[in-house]
Amino acid sequence: MQYEAVIGLEIHAQLLTDTKIFCGCSTRFGSEPNTQTCPVCAGMPGVLPVMNRKAVEYVVRTGLALNCEISLYSRFARKNYFYPDLPKGYQISQFELPLCEGGYLEIPGNGSNTKISLTRIHLEEDAGKNIHEGSASDSFVDLNRAGVPLMEIVSEPEIRTAKEATDFMKKLRTIVRYINVSDGNMEQGSLRCDANVSVRQEGTKELGVKTEIKNMNSFRFIEKALDYEIRRQIKVLQEGGRIVQETRLWNSEKGITESMRSKEEAHDYRYFPDPDLVPIVFDTSWIDDIKANMSELPDVKKERFMNEWGIAEQDADLLASERSTAEWFEETVKLGADPKAACNWIKGDFMKLLNEESIQIDESRIKPGDLVEILGLIDRGTISGKIAKTVFEEMYKTGKKAGIIVEEKGLVQMSDESGLESIIDDILVKNTDAVDKFKAGENKLMSFFVGQVMKETKGKANPKIVNEILRKKLG
Repeated sequence: MQYEAVIGLEIHAQLLTDTKIFCGCSTRFGSEPNTQTCPVCAGMPGVLPVMNRKAVEYVVRTGLALNCEISLYSRFARKNYFYPDLPKGYQISQFELPLCEGGYLEIPGNGSNTKISLTRIHLEEDAGKNIHEGSASDSFVDLNRAGVPLMEIVSEPEIRTAKEATDFMKKLRTIVRYINVSDGNMEQGSLRCDANVSVRQEGTKELGVKTEIKNMNSFRFIEKALDYEIRRQIKVLQEGGRIVQETRLWNSEKGITESMRSKEEAHDYRYFPDPDLVPIVFDTSWIDDIKANMSELPDVKKERFMNEWGIAEQDADLLASERSTAEWFEETVKLGADPKAACNWIKGDFMKLLNEESIQIDESRIKPGDLVEILGLIDRGTISGKIAKTVFEEMYKTGKKAGIIVEEKGLVQMSDESGLESIIDDILVKNTDAVDKFKAGENKLMSFFVGQVMKETKGKANPKIVNEILRKKLG
């Protein structure tokens, strides 16, 4: 019997607002526990929430980017449950009337994109954090995160594999970073994922009993957890057992999902409209203004790189994957660089150095004009491509300009034909056996001769001129 997985994702993205959703406390990460709190986010009696307009705008911006229908009338609800890190005893969220409904996201498929439908996007407040480390008998509560604005993006159960789920998360992360509504930092919890997973016999439409895997905060863990849970459910069914609807957690050390609690339904939370917050009624002109000021999305940018500048699809995908990289590349081309040459440098030497330090391209000492300068030195024959790599690394480490490094280190390329001819004559005299073999048909020895010239000139010889002289002298 063949089974297929049915996966729906619930993704929480922390919004890039300076203050919390209903008060003026900072959202800055990493502060001392309970230093970013006030009576509102600490749930003191008698306080009233005041909506953060920027948080609402960010959700609408995301909805537009994900092809959603923006609701012109929306309201907040209280989601009631008791937990130590939820000081009010309820979470302010949205239930019946979310800010955004419908929409879709396209992810790479086999030869074509796969469209995954969205159910909704809504706005809610985050809870605090329980801390269990440091004491064998006590737990602590940090309310710095309580009231931080969260955007929840819910997909339809249209994902079929763990890889599709990971691709969905990666694409979503790229978009929210592009439109500058979330930093998508999974290590800090700014982007985390819950997954509803069930399996069913292939060819059937009825959904199986689902489990929910909570709070996965890395692409690797998402894929591993879903792969494991799919295999676990199939094994249970094949052995004649039944799936229990429950919430499970991913244990990364053991490589398994573990039961946490029975799964709640919506009625368990006793949702009702929040009496302290008025409904949100949109002016369509405000939505039009947000739409007009939206930045170009990654898929559109990728297509433009391919169509305008002839960049290969895989390279265009890499350049467009981060907004900072795309804008850096565009500025380099705008300053006069050949698009393909700039692309090759960015995806090769530059990315290697950036990855070693785990930084973004706009955090580097090298600016677009610096790459334009080094490409110009290569084009004019001042330095060779090989020397350019050395110069580039020095630029990256020190922030010095290419011309200064070339001058200080005496790296100007040798292009004097008479000087190179003398060096080549000497090399040919010292390697008569290789000359004879070349003339007998071993053409691959040409690289040996070029290498000898480069060794003699410490890499400074102009390779184009060297090859021309060698071909002339070797007949």
